Amino acid sequence: MATTKKTKEKSIINSNSFQFLKNYINNPSPVGFESSGQKIWLDYLKPFVDTTFTDPYGTAVGVINPKENFKVVIEAHADEISWFVNYITNEGIIYLKRNGGVDHQIAPSQRVFIHGKKGMVKAVFGWPAIHTRLHSADTKEQNPKTDNLFLDCGARSKKEVEALGVHVGAVVTYQDGFDELANDYYIGRAFDNRIGGFMIAEVARLLKENNKKLPFGLYVVNAVQEEIGLRGAEMIARRIKPNIAIITDVTHDTQTPMISKIIEGDVMCGKGPSPTYGPAVHNKLLKIVEDVAGKKKIPLQMRAVSRSTGTDTDSFAYANDGCPSVLISIPLRYMHTTVEMLHKKDIEQTIQLIYETLLALSPKTNLSYL
Repeated sequence: MATTKKTKEKSIINSNSFQFLKNYINNPSPVGFESSGQKIWLDYLKPFVDTTFTDPYGTAVGVINPKENFKVVIEAHADEISWFVNYITNEGIIYLKRNGGVDHQIAPSQRVFIHGKKGMVKAVFGWPAIHTRLHSADTKEQNPKTDNLFLDCGARSKKEVEALGVHVGAVVTYQDGFDELANDYYIGRAFDNRIGGFMIAEVARLLKENNKKLPFGLYVVNAVQEEIGLRGAEMIARRIKPNIAIITDVTHDTQTPMISKIIEGDVMCGKGPSPTYGPAVHNKLLKIVEDVAGKKKIPLQMRAVSRSTGTDTDSFAYANDGCPSVLISIPLRYMHTTVEMLHKKDIEQTIQLIYETLLALSPKTNLSYL
């Protein structure tokens, strides 16, 4: 009996784009200080678009067909959660404030970079040894809180700290970077949401390489300051005034311990993109996404949100006179930690879904409810 070889499906992500992904994830891009990451992103994107621009706070945009009046946005956010130096003691201990929704409970013993005036300074989140934290049975062990977490950079006085270029207001990011695990899983800090920036750049690359001509202006938007209130999206939506917006961000893989599917829904890494139902999501645009996924055999994991999506979708949907918007999320484990985890298959299928959705849209697409 003759046997047939199973051909390996060609990956959407090529070697150049994979190297870009690793460089982009490993580069710090904290809220309000996104410029170095935006430069990396724009340098990668420029060959695939007709023109680029940035706004005063650093949101970066690549445009295909800039002269077209009908405008479609594909968007992600570039910023990552981080810390600010807030107080330096006479003994050289550094106390912090949050910059975005950073999780204080993961901080003890983590290695960080302090972005000082003279460059990066290595430091650690110090934490007393367990021997010293456990005293008697009636003494409650202290848990990590923002007011008891501190950095140690090797300095033993405030003067030594300042001599390194560390100052109040210096931003602090974790050192952890990109890595690969078994079964096509990737880990790193700040996949929320630089994986989105990667995916929309890949959509632009595919459009260019496949010589696809769009009947509208496409604005590939990497927005700043999402983590502190969707601020970058708010600004750029008013400037571009798009007719349609497709937003991509991360959502929770709910298969791990300590997460309730009753509350968060049933979503799993490796099982496909996760579009969202919610008031800010335009139902007719979402139906187009679902139809495209069905035709292209892309599995979807639908989820629902209550009042808001908590993503840049909200800023675009309610900008100007209202912009039909849709949210296509990618499942992620361990959000807002240094070991955020996602699956290669979900990345590729989300790229494909956004790409194919763009090809299904035109200025004549009817999105009227009535």
